[in-house]
This record gives sequence, structure tokens and C-alpha cells, in this order.
Amino acid sequence: MVGGKVKKPGKRGRKPAKIDLKAKLERSRQSARECRARKKLRYQYLEELVSSKERAICALREELEMYKQWCSAMDQGKIPSEIKALLTGDDHKTSQSTSKTPKNTKNQAGSHGNSKSA
Repeated sequence: MVGGKVKKPGKRGRKPAKIDLKAKLERSRQSARECRARKKLRYQYLEELVSSKERAICALREELEMYKQWCSAMDQGKIPSEIKALLTGDDHKTSQSTSKTPKNTKNQAGSHGNSKSA
């Protein structure tokens, strides 16, 4: 006896509500649809993220290759025109020389800001 009431063994918690089986099944189906939709959105987001990271990696590889070419040219005693333009601060010449190589335009433009701040 607890608090003047007699507890019945095995009768804990709420009584199960009498739920229409069709309604319960429909809620379950709706929940599954929503779960699949969330999963699809999550995978789309992750695929876009991977794609953008792969593009960034390609751009960095191109930039690295450009710097390797500059280093090999400097090892041979030649100073690439892009480096001359950076040293003299003539951005106009650099923009003209980068227009000849459209693949490296973004990379070289990004390297201008980095080299000036260093």
C-alpha cells in the first residue's frame, strides 16, 4: 500500500490508446517518406561538398604546377614575366599575360593577393 492506494502489479504507465491501424500505418509511411527525403537532401549536400572540394584540389594542383614551372625557369636563369610583373607591381601586364592562359587566370589572380600580403 502506497499513499492509501493499493497498486496492482504489472499495470505501469499509460494504457495503450486504441489507435486505428490504418492511421498508424499511414503515419509510419509518411515518416518513412520524410526520412527518405531528408536522406536524399543530406546526400545531395555531401555530393556538392565533395565536388567543390575536388574542384578546389584541381585548382591548387594547377597553381602548384605553375609554381613548379616558375621555379624550373628560375633555376635555368630565366625570370618568368609573371614574377617580373609581381616584383614591379605592374598588375596590368599580369592581367594581360593571364588572359593568354585562361586555365590559370583564377589561380594567378588569387596568388597576387597572397604574394603582396606576405
